Amino acid sequence: MLDIPAVRWGQPYESLEKTEIVHFETGQPIARMSLVNGGIVARDLRRADQARKILQEIDSDELLQRVAAAADLFESATLTLAGGGEQSPDAFARQQAASTGLPEHLCRANVRKNSFVLRNMRAILDALTRGLDLKIFSRGYGVESRGVVVSYQCQSPVLGAVLPNNSPGVHTLWLPVIPLQVGLALKPGTQEPWTAYRIAAAFSRAGIPPEAIALYPGGHDVGAAILAGCGRSMMFGSAQTIAQYAGNPRVQVHGPGFSKIFLGDDCVDEWERYLDLMVESIVSNAGRSCINASGVWASRHTREIAAALAERLGPIEPRPSDDPQAALAAFTVSGQGAAIWQMLHSDLQESGVTHCTEAYGPRLVEREHCAYLRPVIAHADSPHCAIASKEFMFPMATVVQCPQDAMIAAAGPTLVCTAITNNPYWTQQLVAATSIDRLNLGPIATNRLNWLQPHEGNLIDFLFRSRAVQLSADKPSTVEATA
Repeated sequence: MLDIPAVRWGQPYESLEKTEIVHFETGQPIARMSLVNGGIVARDLRRADQARKILQEIDSDELLQRVAAAADLFESATLTLAGGGEQSPDAFARQQAASTGLPEHLCRANVRKNSFVLRNMRAILDALTRGLDLKIFSRGYGVESRGVVVSYQCQSPVLGAVLPNNSPGVHTLWLPVIPLQVGLALKPGTQEPWTAYRIAAAFSRAGIPPEAIALYPGGHDVGAAILAGCGRSMMFGSAQTIAQYAGNPRVQVHGPGFSKIFLGDDCVDEWERYLDLMVESIVSNAGRSCINASGVWASRHTREIAAALAERLGPIEPRPSDDPQAALAAFTVSGQGAAIWQMLHSDLQESGVTHCTEAYGPRLVEREHCAYLRPVIAHADSPHCAIASKEFMFPMATVVQCPQDAMIAAAGPTLVCTAITNNPYWTQQLVAATSIDRLNLGPIATNRLNWLQPHEGNLIDFLFRSRAVQLSADKPSTVEATA
């Protein structure tokens, strides 16, 4: 059994208070993890500026090379974790699957996703910075290609992040921080600490100073201390959790995506052409991502669409986590699956709502140590039905009947919108819609991201403040100048 310590700016720290990480199918412990409290975090964050200083001693280009090397290590190497235990790539996938309930093949797919971002970090940062030399961010000012002096002021020496348990893919959002010479203070999920620890190990093996990274497993007070003590933080959580930080410029919140597929009036009569796209958008990554579609909206053919989706998704059954065909993830917290089903079942009873997967057997499958929810497809006669604005951590989607001219307003906040239409007027309305974060124009599944574009807000704009700087005639103004 692995012992997983906290990591205080590169130094493993074994706490007296520990928690066991257990296998979701057997209930047997697979690791023991040290827990810290908010007081330790607050004390450590007083030294956060040292993390940025040590990274600034390494040239940005060199950091990018080391990050690219870490991609191969993260994906393929046997690494030594902070507690001294060895972890092979296969062991990582098994351990992650065992604690999160995510099938092993999906764990490996998320490894490839994270390593892709690490390997292509130079191109990603080039896109996010709009082609600026990274030395400008290191120095604080410099000259862009047009000969104009620009300045970007770092708003925090470290990025704090309160990480989730539901999907390892979200770690791509904080990976670009290190080559920007900003440190990391992470609170790993108690069921999914594996990705953060393995990435830290890969970074260290690749030559990135471990003193730039802290890992703080713990309770809610740890998350609160990170959010309070870091100038910039990310947090992941439910709609209720992130609502507490909405509008806080210091915190970038990531919650439910409410991602949707819109079928325009000019294309909806050919809806069968897009059925595979709808299925992929709903079921990929076991439905655990904010980019999974939770709604399919159209003005007509909605009952036929719902019936076809139910026929494809309704028969899906839980499979063992090592089965390469497994499409569902287990709910590993006691009572969580049953509680979610109770809430959803209540919504399915509302007038105007039809449960289209009901004929394919029970949706809740309870086991001794876990539970599964089989895919649910519902049909809503109107966007006013409560279920039309719901999202859950498994393959669940509502097919909503709604006039095209009312869709944008009725759909509400949408992380990813796939709009299948050739109507230029409606396309312009979609482009102008401030309620849509990512817009796919044409038949692109909601889960297919372009990593050269921001996911939810540009990380550069979040970590750095653009400001005016003027240089006198005797001040060097080339990109090679030093502050």
